[in-house]
Amino acid sequence: MIDSDVRDRLGRRVTLRPVDDDNWRAVADVAPRDDQRDWVPALAARYLLLTTRSEVWSSLAVYADGTVAGHVMWGVDDDGSRWIGGMIVDAAEQGRGVGAAAVATLAGWLADQGGGAPVRLSYHPGNTAAARLYAGLGFVPTGATEGDEIVVELAAPRGGAA
Repeated sequence: MIDSDVRDRLGRRVTLRPVDDDNWRAVADVAPRDDQRDWVPALAARYLLLTTRSEVWSSLAVYADGTVAGHVMWGVDDDGSRWIGGMIVDAAEQGRGVGAAAVATLAGWLADQGGGAPVRLSYHPGNTAAARLYAGLGFVPTGATEGDEIVVELAAPRGGAA
């Protein structure tokens, strides 16, 4: 479990846990709001399948106290940079700070594990909610793109130099 004692707006502790036999169905069923379908798949099941077919990505269940509230992936690139990807917060859990808490928790953990390697993620330029979320957490544009997405990097990672 990855736990940095970050809480959502309801005061629930947000933790990241491995996807396992006990929670995979709940994680697979995580679904965003319909208006977010331009940015993420209809269900987190797609990301779970991707992580089983990839040597780069690993899935984590996002919990708010004891409830599965979302999904997030992480990976390490060839250059050693740590990446956050494939995040979905269930529609019923949105607006409560779960996504921000999950990204802050994972970014801190990745920075601690990376020995100073940058922590990055990317988002579509039309996803203004994501842009605000990531900027608020200290991610800044690198000037690079990944496909049609903007690459951002944690400006001052916890536990290591940028």
